[in-house]
Amino acid sequence: MIRYALHCAAGHEFESWFRDSAAYDAQVRRGLVACPECGTTRIAKRIMAPAVATREERAAAPVAMMGERERQIRAMIAALHRHVRENAEHVGEAFAEEARRIHAGEAEERAIHGVATLREAMELREEGIAVLPLPPLPDDAN
Repeated sequence: MIRYALHCAAGHEFESWFRDSAAYDAQVRRGLVACPECGTTRIAKRIMAPAVATREERAAAPVAMMGERERQIRAMIAALHRHVRENAEHVGEAFAEEARRIHAGEAEERAIHGVATLREAMELREEGIAVLPLPPLPDDAN
């Protein structure tokens, strides 16, 4: 994992973790990295010095470096995941198919969640079926 110091076109500064530099580049290119303050996806890396942690510091570092705003966002995402689990039926990989069946009136209308590819989600939206991506669940140990 790599932590980047980032800033948006409006000058807001924040940090984010990525699997590696290629993951950062791919996510920025796809518009998946957004400023937590203003939502813009015009993001760039800030100049930063590498951090070298001892074995003891590694376990506590991600949580200790987290600002209050990030803690609040992580808590909201975790609450959203709980709400979805408690109030929607998990249909797994059959999400796109089941969403179409509900939309066509072939299945009972209900809240569902599951897995869909980006292409499937885009096709559902083009068909007039309302879908929303669920942000990844925050992992404080990551």
